[in-house]
Amino acid sequence: MQIHTEALIKLLIAMLFGLFIGIDRQLKQKPLGIRTSMVISIASCLVTLVSIHAFEKFSGPDHLNMDPMRLAAQIVSGIGFLGAGVILRRGGDAISGLTSAALIWTASGIGIAVGAGFYVEAAYAVVLLMFAVNVVPHLIRAIGPQGLNKHEVSVRIIMESNYDLTEVIQNIENRHKVSQGKFRNSERVIRRMKIKDLDDGRQMIDMVISAPDKDYATEIYYDVKRIEHVMSVEVEQL
Repeated sequence: MQIHTEALIKLLIAMLFGLFIGIDRQLKQKPLGIRTSMVISIASCLVTLVSIHAFEKFSGPDHLNMDPMRLAAQIVSGIGFLGAGVILRRGGDAISGLTSAALIWTASGIGIAVGAGFYVEAAYAVVLLMFAVNVVPHLIRAIGPQGLNKHEVSVRIIMESNYDLTEVIQNIENRHKVSQGKFRNSERVIRRMKIKDLDDGRQMIDMVISAPDKDYATEIYYDVKRIEHVMSVEVEQL
């Protein structure tokens, strides 16, 4: 019972530390977010617990040189290739599939734990993983800072030739003039932008916009579509 309680405490601490790392990365708009970091932290803790207690459970006078975790170590390292298959790079530093890859790797850790007979520890990990992936993000959206409640949208615009692109940028960000020529910004922020001249004299603007979760991609599409001299718009949720 003491071992089980200690394992639960360690898994909870690992999840908390993973949460801290995920918040830091997500505030900086990096690919590794809250869910992914918590999943990795919990799984790493679980595999470490199995490693520590497996020797106590399986070693004995007849197995002095036995290393029951040798095969498990190969599983953990090898499963990374499977997880890499679900990671997609969608342009720039926009990456999707990290949480899925982490869950694939975690599933191997849970399987090792169950195979070694650590049923209670594996059950704790499963419950915490489900909580980390499905509940914590909703709590962050409900009570967390606005900087965590954002998503990215890729926008490609074709403009008529010889048009002031600065005005387009201001309209996309919903920037409005206030007193003394200053601008008041909305919560939309253009993170990356590339402007290219086309052969027919028109301009193409590729950008990635960071917008609040409540600001749907369809709203961004219609807002851009209404801008004067915009010929075509392509929007993709990242």
